[in-house]
Amino acid sequence: MIYLDNNATTRLDPRVLDAMMPFLTDNFANAASTHPFGVSANEAVKVARQQLADLLRCETHELVFTSGATEAINLAIKGTAESYQHKGKHIVTVQTEHKAVLDVCQYLEKRGFEVTYLPVQPDGLLDLNDLKAALRPDTILVSVMWANNETGVIQPIEQIAQLAHEAGALFMTDATQAVGKLPIDVDTSGIDLLTFSAHKFYGPKGIGGLFIRQRRSRAGLPNKVKLEALLHGGGHERGLRSGTLNVPGIVGMGKAAELAPVADAKAGPPGGRVSTRSTRNSTPYHSGNAD
Repeated sequence: MIYLDNNATTRLDPRVLDAMMPFLTDNFANAASTHPFGVSANEAVKVARQQLADLLRCETHELVFTSGATEAINLAIKGTAESYQHKGKHIVTVQTEHKAVLDVCQYLEKRGFEVTYLPVQPDGLLDLNDLKAALRPDTILVSVMWANNETGVIQPIEQIAQLAHEAGALFMTDATQAVGKLPIDVDTSGIDLLTFSAHKFYGPKGIGGLFIRQRRSRAGLPNKVKLEALLHGGGHERGLRSGTLNVPGIVGMGKAAELAPVADAKAGPPGGRVSTRSTRNSTPYHSGNAD
């Protein structure tokens, strides 16, 4: 059997597994511990955080590690709703978003928020005129997927972000299918919140993250996005995501980010598509089952 579903998940890169193995065996310490073993684990987390920051062109303190993109999306949207509901309770998203976004929006609708679900054109792209018409003074968040998980369509993120900011709203993108495949610069793209998951770019399952803007960008964006935490109990990740850090997963995700072949590449045009095929190894991945 030949595997052709890399948008669902990718094979763990052997170099990623090699980087993870010491933290699954001998160096198993809690990164929050102050003894030498814990300090060593924490140093590995710092290295991985920098590797992710280099990939996204952000600062290390703007990254929060989560269990994956779904948790990151919940933190981003619910956290924004809680923090900015004094400004308004209107959110704009797209009908073709991943269920992780759509289900959260439907959850918020039951709690008094209003969500506008925009359609896409036959080519899969969002009509920017539709977005302009949907924006209101009480719009607090615009959430548009960077690259679609089923069609691979790439949205015009910079233009969408600009329209959101002109209306006084934050801009979030579910970049789960873009990180590690397309070059990303959160500053030049005008992104306030960005979600990702390691297993989409040859890293391990069960680990992902959220970029949260914490400084003024080169594009002059506001210098800090404030979110309410979903999880409490220890104050990990600057109080935004309590819980013992998954050191092997974080190290693996950092290594996958380092290996991502997009650092010096140029972004494809909006309306292009992200391929579901592997970009690292042309040899088909065979399962252990006979053909």
